[in-house]
Amino acid sequence: MSAQIKVALVDDQALFRTGIRMLVSSQTDLKFVGEAANGVEGIALASSSRPDVILMDIRMPVMDGIQSTEAILRAADARGGVRPRIIVLTTFDLDEAATRAIRGGASGFLLKDADPEFLLAAIRTVHAGTSVIAAAATRELFQHFDSQSGGKPVPAEFHTLTSRENEIFLLAARGLSNSEIARGEFLSEATVKTHISRILSKLSLRDRVQLVVFAFENGLVD
Repeated sequence: MSAQIKVALVDDQALFRTGIRMLVSSQTDLKFVGEAANGVEGIALASSSRPDVILMDIRMPVMDGIQSTEAILRAADARGGVRPRIIVLTTFDLDEAATRAIRGGASGFLLKDADPEFLLAAIRTVHAGTSVIAAAATRELFQHFDSQSGGKPVPAEFHTLTSRENEIFLLAARGLSNSEIARGEFLSEATVKTHISRILSKLSLRDRVQLVVFAFENGLVD
């Protein structure tokens, strides 16, 4: 049996924390390792429990989820460890704070009233690092709130992509899944996955959420 995915929660609502703790603990492949009521406590929790995935509320007292996300990821980088995957939780479908959190390094976002099975699938998905939570929704966020690219030049590393990688980059940036890209480009999913891995490596990106951010911040998609 593979190791359990360690999950932590940072949210200021005690009742919500109880529900998520019970949900996560009911899964044999997940392990609930702790909870915190604000961003400052969240930083301490991440340091002590080293969760694989953190569910992070956006709006909290003392320190919000954006600041906490950035601090947790900086601390992980400073100690040379593996960054936890952070899923930000919001009550708003189109939330500018969610775009700021994603730019700060979060792996995606979910609505707090999401279906429990979808939340569990999201935890497993970001831990696997092979996909992104609602890529199309992430793209919609950046369209809605503007990428603020300001016409800056495209980073040099983007020009190291092959023509095929460039095509797949643009499709992924528009929110298409591996299977959708495979069907549209007449490729196998395994081939698409290989291309995506190479693209992320060349652009020094962590996952497909960061690919979407990179595309919008550099004005590479309409």
